[in-house]
Amino acid sequence: MVQELIDNSADEALAGHATRIEVTVLSDGSVVVEDNGRGIPVGIPPGETRPAAELAFTTLHAGGKFDKTDKSSAYRFSGGLHGVGVAVTNALSNRLLVEIHTRDPQGGGYGHYRLSFVDSKLQEALTRVENSQARRHGTRVQVWPDPRYFDSARVNIRELTHLLRAKAILLPGLQVILNLPEQEALVWQYDSGLAEYLGEMLAEAEPITPVFAGEMYQNDDSNGFAQGEGASWALCWSAQGNPRPETYVNLIPTLDGGTHESGFRAGVFEAVRSFMEHHSLVPAKLKLVQDDVTGKMALVLSGRILDPQFQGQTKDKLTSREAYKLMVQTIRDPLDLWLNSHPEAGRAIVEQAIQSAQLRSRAAQKIERKKGSGLATLPGKLTDCESEDIQRNELFLVEGDSAGGSAKAARDKEYQALLPLRGKVLNTWEVDADLIFKNQEVHNMAVALGIEPHGVAADPEQVLAGLRYGKIMILSDADVDGSHIQVLILTLFLRHFPALLRRDHVFVVKPPLYRVDATWRGKARKIYCEAESERDVAIDRLRAEGVKDSAISVQRFKGLGEMNPDQLWETAMCPDTRSLVPLTMSLSDQAALHERFSLLMSKQSAGGRREWMERDGWTADLDI
Repeated sequence: MVQELIDNSADEALAGHATRIEVTVLSDGSVVVEDNGRGIPVGIPPGETRPAAELAFTTLHAGGKFDKTDKSSAYRFSGGLHGVGVAVTNALSNRLLVEIHTRDPQGGGYGHYRLSFVDSKLQEALTRVENSQARRHGTRVQVWPDPRYFDSARVNIRELTHLLRAKAILLPGLQVILNLPEQEALVWQYDSGLAEYLGEMLAEAEPITPVFAGEMYQNDDSNGFAQGEGASWALCWSAQGNPRPETYVNLIPTLDGGTHESGFRAGVFEAVRSFMEHHSLVPAKLKLVQDDVTGKMALVLSGRILDPQFQGQTKDKLTSREAYKLMVQTIRDPLDLWLNSHPEAGRAIVEQAIQSAQLRSRAAQKIERKKGSGLATLPGKLTDCESEDIQRNELFLVEGDSAGGSAKAARDKEYQALLPLRGKVLNTWEVDADLIFKNQEVHNMAVALGIEPHGVAADPEQVLAGLRYGKIMILSDADVDGSHIQVLILTLFLRHFPALLRRDHVFVVKPPLYRVDATWRGKARKIYCEAESERDVAIDRLRAEGVKDSAISVQRFKGLGEMNPDQLWETAMCPDTRSLVPLTMSLSDQAALHERFSLLMSKQSAGGRREWMERDGWTADLDI
């Protein structure tokens, strides 16, 4: 309601006929809007029987803003053509009083006129009260909102303050005053307009470019647009945050943007892309989109459109199709020139856009853990245990499906669970936490464990709250491939699940590489050995006991899959006979471990690995 009155006063200022707008909120809930424009016409229009002022407040589509062919019209770039305007203000009020100071229709001096309504109906017809002071002109409207039509009949002071301040910003030199009950008057008058306002908006931000302010309007009708159409703007880029743009059309705030904002952003994107191509800054294999460039752009845009079309009477969003092309043409060339005149600012914009594109690319690849009905959907290959005692439960991460089959038959199903791993696990040392679930084996492990990826600084109590197994057993073949799988799993845990190592949940099972069988004096003996040296010691001991060589046989296991369930239970799964290596990490170990794993697992450390192997490779006890 009140904005319709303010917009009419602003139209007078836009046309150059008003220099002051004053709004007063009174304690009785009424609002007064006053300007020093030409005053609402008081004469009777051709073909009508009532004065223009009365028609404006009682009849739809009775405004004087429809003739766009007259290039000298005061309303050529007015704020919208729905035509209902102040008629709606009157319709939603229980009282409305209009006072006009304007030139008499028949010529001569200036007169003071009054017009009033009660419950939207005419109470006092337009009446000439007295002669005005010398050359005094303007309009004063006081309106009492009808509480029947609103949740609250009180004006929103915050929105009103923002609206009035914006009028002062968009119309340099215009004085705007807001009077509030029992408060000192607020007065705005900006001489430098949009640039000054944007500077205030960014007072707490971190701009990475200077403010670029300018304006461009069509000189004539030869470019497909009407003379005078165009825009003024102020923009810059900030380091953080997503500043909300402020856009206007013919001084009307478009809170939801619209085609003028979309076109302006498209023009900015084209100009920045042109700058990148000119300076060979286009990244390889990385496609920039518009939001990468304009996502952190702070913008104040004031468009001037000949015949604006809005979505809804509140005019929050511009829908004029031609406004898109107009704004692209308006900003593209001026910004292109500015970027090439400020190459450092241009490069800062490009760097920010590339970072945004990289983050967007990673986000697009993000793989979420699969969930259903609020519970993690356990992987199909997981053979779970029956017990719910987390401290006792054990999860065996077993190399290969064949070994998994033997382990499944060998396990104690009450507290031992199995998850066979197919092939080599992904090297996750340099993989973001958002992307590790792209690997199915890593996904299966995380879901089975019941925990999310976390960093070394995370609180173990918190991140391990959902842990389903107190012991995590890495069970792989006793060969080079098995060792590699162990390292890959440990890399995953150290990088993305370090709390497991800090709380002593991880173990490596040491399966035997050899089995030595001996028959002596009617008794059969079997000895499992983890390495050749242990095998040789076992054979020497048997010989010392008198066992003949013909009674000694040695079996070398090629892998866990060759073991039958009984053998696997005895050597790897029975708590009384298995051999485990606990893998623990203290806070003091983290730095050294990360340095060593960076050397071993980072793609960027190939040179360092070669140097390390040439220097210390002779110390390794390799089973090749």
